[in-house]
Amino acid sequence: MRLGNDIAERLLSFAIEVMRVVAQLPKTRDQAARHIATQLIRSATSGGANYEEARAAESRDNFVHKVGIAAKEVRESLYWLRLIGGAGWSRVDLGPTIREAGELAAILAASARTARSRPRG
Repeated sequence: MRLGNDIAERLLSFAIEVMRVVAQLPKTRDQAARHIATQLIRSATSGGANYEEARAAESRDNFVHKVGIAAKEVRESLYWLRLIGGAGWSRVDLGPTIREAGELAAILAASARTARSRPRG
């Protein structure tokens, strides 16, 4: 198995779950709800896309940069999920999705730190 496949699959599953969460949100013409849904979709899908770019990085610095962006995007997703939950907009339990976002953000941040701290070879 290629290094990072587990995280890549988790990021893909996370993005799919977020798409399901957004699809079940109450349909409204409310500008705030549309904005939050759009931001959540963008950040959740961007995390995995940036991680895939990191896996194909041409240098360690590029890897660290892309993994760092992926971590930030997943953390942003965590914020939007918590906001949706706090507003009472979700008809499903967001707990597992929020936990997964937290775990993924921590893993990605740790990966960037580890790569940054390795001696250049």
